[in-house]
Amino acid sequence: MKILMSEDDPVAAKILQLTLERLGHEVVLARTGTEAWALFDQNPTRIIVSDWMMPGIDGLEFCRKVRARANTSYTYFILLTALDTSVENFEQATEAGVDDFLTKPLHRATIQMRLRVAERILRFTREIGQLQQLIPICCCCHKVRQDHDYWERVETYISNRTGAHFTHGLCPACFGKEVAKLDEALF
Repeated sequence: MKILMSEDDPVAAKILQLTLERLGHEVVLARTGTEAWALFDQNPTRIIVSDWMMPGIDGLEFCRKVRARANTSYTYFILLTALDTSVENFEQATEAGVDDFLTKPLHRATIQMRLRVAERILRFTREIGQLQQLIPICCCCHKVRQDHDYWERVETYISNRTGAHFTHGLCPACFGKEVAKLDEALF
């Protein structure tokens, strides 16, 4: 997987980058929060591993910007810190939208396990997105099922979601069928 990594300490960045690459991931490295945001905004990745304390914007603000970016697939955000992991820090990270909160120094097994969880969550997120794109439609009357087993016409469903308006007419095949029915009824 492609991982955006944001770490300002050169030694910590190199160790983490090598660890992630040895685990089989492609790493895009940013040295500041501002650079990380620019890279993400230009080409969003599905996983971010970011230090909390960085020059420019910090990891929490970076996460807030990621969460606020419109029309972006869900991104799993892992925040790294050398700070005390107090309840207040966990609350701040959670409120910013952080998915995982890990302390430095990182152990290879810990980051590997958290990335497996990230992959699983991203897969489920993708599957849910695909299911939400399905429109349950009756194969006979072509009405669309809404919540609470309410059924409405396809035209109403589309109009309510897109603002589109419909006009109705007959295609040549249906016109022929209707004329044939009239002929049968008259003769």
